Amino acid sequence: MDEKKTTRRVPGAQRQAVKEAYQLRIIGGRWRGRRLDFPAIQVIRPSPDRVRETLFNWLQPHIVGASCLDLFAGSGALGFEALSRGAAHVCFVDREVRIGRYLRDTLQGLECTQASVHVENAGRFLRRAPRPFDIVFLDPPFESAALPEVCGLLMQGWLAPQAWIYIECAEGTPLLPPPSWQMYRSRRAGQVSYHLLRTGLPRTGRISNSREVTS
Repeated sequence: MDEKKTTRRVPGAQRQAVKEAYQLRIIGGRWRGRRLDFPAIQVIRPSPDRVRETLFNWLQPHIVGASCLDLFAGSGALGFEALSRGAAHVCFVDREVRIGRYLRDTLQGLECTQASVHVENAGRFLRRAPRPFDIVFLDPPFESAALPEVCGLLMQGWLAPQAWIYIECAEGTPLLPPPSWQMYRSRRAGQVSYHLLRTGLPRTGRISNSREVTS
């Protein structure tokens, strides 16, 4: 029997679909439209384009020159978007060795030296000597229970005055930020809830029916 005739081939459309499932697109800034292929690791779940676009519209007046911490980096979607839009520095943290390698290789391919990569558990990283960040991205795996611990550790010197904290989680996940963090924006997209908070804000805001804070 001809071996070539019995070999099953994956259709081109299916191969492309698999590839796109592990690919993200930078949506703004100097690398706009650039596509990045990230490792096929099940827990990686990049923030959807729609969510990232909304988030960075919120942050647009504050992103240029900011120092950012991408604490559950995964695909690096949030950190790379921040760098593309003018952040001064992004610190990527993820516990997966393959992700760390991918992040370093991607930064090298982008010829970007304004970032550091740490292959480490988020809680362990935050027990280092702290340095303050202007913007912190928290997008842990949905099944993770690390948010309460991480939020507490961030309070120990990791946040600049009036820092921004972005939290993305599964819809319905209880969000119990420290009392000094004030909700600035909160929205839902499908099964994802995403929230932008800030430290040092006066307690004058409230969440409207549209789930955005109004003054």
